[in-house]
Amino acid sequence: MGFSNIIVVDNLPVVPPEKYEKLENVVRKIYSQIGVIKEGGLWMPTHPETKKTYGYCFIEYNTPQEAELAREKTNGYKLDKSHIFAVNMFDDFEKYMKVPDEWAPAEIKPYTPGENLLKWLTDDKARDQFVIRAGTFTEVYWNDARRAMPELVYQKQYWTDSYIQWSPLGTHLATVHRQGAQVWGGDDKFVRLMRFAHPQVKLIDFSPGEKYLITYSSQEPSNPRDTHRVVLNIFDVRTGKVMRDFKGSADDFTTGGNMGVSGVSWPIFRWGGGRDDKYFARLGKNVISVYETDTFSLIDKKSLKVENVVDFSWSPTDPIISLFVPELGGGNQPARVSLVQIPGKEEIRQKNLFSVSDCKMYWQNNGEYLAVQVDRYTKTKKSIYTGFELFRIKERDIPIEVFELENKNDKIIAFAWEPKGHRFAVIHGDGPKPDISFYTMKAVNNNVSRVSKLTTLKGKQANALFWSPAGRFIVLAGLKGFNGQLEFFNVDDLETMATGEHFMATDIMWDPTGRFLATAVTSVHEMENGFQIWSFNGKLIYKISKDHFYQFQWRPRPPSLLTPEKEEDISKNLKRYSKKYEQEDLDVSNQVGELERKRRTQLQEEWQGWVAKWKQLHEEERAYRMELRGGEESDKEEEAEYKEIEAEELVDVTEEIVAFDLDQE
Repeated sequence: MGFSNIIVVDNLPVVPPEKYEKLENVVRKIYSQIGVIKEGGLWMPTHPETKKTYGYCFIEYNTPQEAELAREKTNGYKLDKSHIFAVNMFDDFEKYMKVPDEWAPAEIKPYTPGENLLKWLTDDKARDQFVIRAGTFTEVYWNDARRAMPELVYQKQYWTDSYIQWSPLGTHLATVHRQGAQVWGGDDKFVRLMRFAHPQVKLIDFSPGEKYLITYSSQEPSNPRDTHRVVLNIFDVRTGKVMRDFKGSADDFTTGGNMGVSGVSWPIFRWGGGRDDKYFARLGKNVISVYETDTFSLIDKKSLKVENVVDFSWSPTDPIISLFVPELGGGNQPARVSLVQIPGKEEIRQKNLFSVSDCKMYWQNNGEYLAVQVDRYTKTKKSIYTGFELFRIKERDIPIEVFELENKNDKIIAFAWEPKGHRFAVIHGDGPKPDISFYTMKAVNNNVSRVSKLTTLKGKQANALFWSPAGRFIVLAGLKGFNGQLEFFNVDDLETMATGEHFMATDIMWDPTGRFLATAVTSVHEMENGFQIWSFNGKLIYKISKDHFYQFQWRPRPPSLLTPEKEEDISKNLKRYSKKYEQEDLDVSNQVGELERKRRTQLQEEWQGWVAKWKQLHEEERAYRMELRGGEESDKEEEAEYKEIEAEELVDVTEEIVAFDLDQE
């Protein structure tokens, strides 16, 4: 390995022998949080006569990545006013010793273009990509629906140690390893673009605009009574530089989120303010800590204080936070939902709520609407009913409408906004087959927008809603107990286009264009592993079986460059634009037909070749057969003589035994 796993720490305090152990413990505590120090790997040399330290030490890690991370994180670390660490790699000394005494101009290397990270968007067939992980292989495919089969783009074994994840705009594919995370991209070869050193990393999360990557790890405590030690790093994706790190016990990071790992909810930090990656925040005890990425410090150097806040959520498009505070003092102080503008931390809307049991917040993806699902106690507090508070964010003064189902005692199973639209769907009911209702926010009554019901579908085998990213179409899915029932519904025409089933399906995902749907059975189940691709209107295009199937992810697309007016023009003149693609579809169909004809011709030629081969062998053995038959030509069946021979054969003998009565005789 050489010395690449060793760092040199300068500007330590010079201490006498009686303070040696204390200083060593301080240094070890600082550097053991970053990586695993080898046994005997911390050496602080002392003067042979005075026994005082020299003011520097050597630290040896298990891996070069840990050493590099330690140098990056602690160079410039302020131990106190007089001691600011200067940290270097041990290998750097040899590098600097080789610097020549005489200056020579740098060699100007010819320009070589970098990787085209967006080439996949220029596919002439306008196909989408997806990645799967099965067994030890990770594979990237084109979804070639015209040929009803996937086309392999790239395949690699042992590409990741745990899981894979696309960045939000599809530019990068991230892999997670024991030493840290990596991102890949390029043409079709997926070259490594950057490494992010973080030993024992378990989870990663991109910012919406792909500028930053958050990595998370936790270490088990040596004392079972203590909680896990958590480390979070925020990297610049392009440069790989650590912009900010957070450390603490698991108790410090347990509030909020929806995916627990070692007692910590994920994601710990939630990104807001659209795709410019300007703000991120996390929930704490009685505070929401909001950071800005210009300095990676708290806005105004202090957190937003909100007594007893239990949850918050960012608008997908604007720097607005919605937060929920439950009732206090046994109901004397009502629960409330507030909207807070960032960075000013100004409360722009508030709604008090009474007799609240629970609350969930659902933002529409354009940030136009916010639905707050409120579970309330009845007056007797023996049962719970549900209603909704609907905020119209883009309208003046942010009006709020109270909305309840016709039967407000119905249990709410699922709620989902239409992407880029004004409608929402609700699955509700207490029976084995619940109802599904559709509503619109655009119904106009006396020049005032009000919620209006479009329709209710009775008795459906569904417990999950999956809107197309383009809106209009929705899949009503029955997962888990419903064993993968699918209903493809057109909300514009309020009619079912098709029904289907993917038995034991665990995951359902629309492609980013809303043209195709993937359903998958992952290794949660031991059998039926694999995925199926459906058209938006419910036609099964193809299915692939894969043993030990772990992941399926569509590659996201960046937002369209077309203006809303241009998209509307294309929709109105779709027939004119579609002629080109209809001809391409016909050409592909003809090509597929030609390939099928060639395949059958090849099979016929192979059969004829096999018959000819055995005929030749039969002819070569003719003389041998005649010899076996005493010169008789056994092949000429037409010259054979036939004789009929009759033969009698004794088949069985039956004996009859007659008994006589001797006395009578």
